Amino acid sequence: MRQIIAPNGPPAVSPPLRRPLGAVAILSGLMVVVLAAQYAGDIAAGPLDRWVQATVRALWPEPGLGTILIASVGDPFWVVVFTGLLAAVCLALGRRRLAVVAGAGVGMTGVVTTALKPVVGRTINGGFLAYPSGHTAAATVLTLIVTLLIVDLLRVRGLPGVLLILSGTGVAGSGMALSQIIQGTHYVTDTVGGFCTALVVVPATAYVVDRLADRGAGT
Repeated sequence: MRQIIAPNGPPAVSPPLRRPLGAVAILSGLMVVVLAAQYAGDIAAGPLDRWVQATVRALWPEPGLGTILIASVGDPFWVVVFTGLLAAVCLALGRRRLAVVAGAGVGMTGVVTTALKPVVGRTINGGFLAYPSGHTAAATVLTLIVTLLIVDLLRVRGLPGVLLILSGTGVAGSGMALSQIIQGTHYVTDTVGGFCTALVVVPATAYVVDRLADRGAGT
């Protein structure tokens, strides 16, 4: 395990970014809980969901090819493929800890979103479990790993680094969320829950990986 994580390699998350990303994770976790409590057991859209659905359907009455392609990124097969490629890139660039976070973070995000669905019990389209959106979570977690790698390679620290990470994941998460709303497979609040779930799981996973690696290095 120590050899895989590489005690002497670069951290998954640089120390200056740990606190701000930790704060983001805490706030995101609160949002996941609040939305879960608000929509537990619901079988219909809430006021915000109805407003967003009406706006989106006015702009995109039918899902196009672009929508379908974007949505496919969150399918299990492609998530596994992209995770493997991303981990390979991290390893090639000497970021072994981040490679571990890529695999573990994506896996844990999938586990958490899958486990939460029956617990919350919110449904759409006649019984399909909807909260949180696994597709949105998958797109967010993959982009989050990519932005962490970019920030590390460019040595961007402090507020600029946090803004780069959040803006990148925000764009990717919003794109996937829009595809889900256009297709009618999720309400907007489901996608917010999926987005926030990824923002909880990845920083937590990175923290654990870095702690284990630092402990193995005797620091």
